[in-house]
Amino acid sequence: MGEESYKYDSANYLTASVHLPITGQVIKATSEKPYLCVNLQLDMNQVFEVIQSMNQEIPKHSSGRGLVINPKSESLLEAVIRLIKLLETPQDIPVLAASIHHEIIYRVLQNDQNGTLKHFALVGSQYQRIAKVVELLNHEYRKPLKVEELAKEARMSSSSLYHYFKEATGMSPIQYQKQIRLQEARRLLLTENLEAAEAAFQVGYESPSHFSREYRRKFGLSPQERLKTDTRIFLSIIGRSLM
Repeated sequence: MGEESYKYDSANYLTASVHLPITGQVIKATSEKPYLCVNLQLDMNQVFEVIQSMNQEIPKHSSGRGLVINPKSESLLEAVIRLIKLLETPQDIPVLAASIHHEIIYRVLQNDQNGTLKHFALVGSQYQRIAKVVELLNHEYRKPLKVEELAKEARMSSSSLYHYFKEATGMSPIQYQKQIRLQEARRLLLTENLEAAEAAFQVGYESPSHFSREYRRKFGLSPQERLKTDTRIFLSIIGRSLM
């Protein structure tokens, strides 16, 4: 995420309190021991309900990333396994899934490192306002960024917006927008067969040369070189999956 790296394995799990431009890579997997994971989307309304039922006092001020690695607990693992096993008895899903989902949220919130998640779920909190700005940037990253308008949307001063945004994402709003643009451009180049200049214009760049410089700085190769590398990796993965 940005310039930060997060490494975790089967003894840990990753909590994302807000949708962030993350680049991920599986670094260890074999046909004998394949990589398996569960990605569970948390509803912030449900998170808020669980917080209220826990009857715990939440500190007024909290700082931290919207992305956190936590050690896995046995109670959390058991709840996740019970949720997955419902697939074997679909008739039980309407009755049992919601309660297990609430239990999983409760287990996650028991971890002190997930304090930021609590603040993202609280109505009117600074972090919930940042979540709205993040959502806005995720949808309107092609448009020129005006920090003053973002601050108005968040009902914050520009300096407060910058402070809380960087605490949560590890990036300034401008850096965040750049990450979104470059990742979307990479996707377009790989899946839509576009020229680099066309991809640049589609994600909001006005200058193809400026786009190429930032693309190389981010991915280590020019758009054309990166595309060749990604295509080889993509085809190699398809080839292995067909064996």
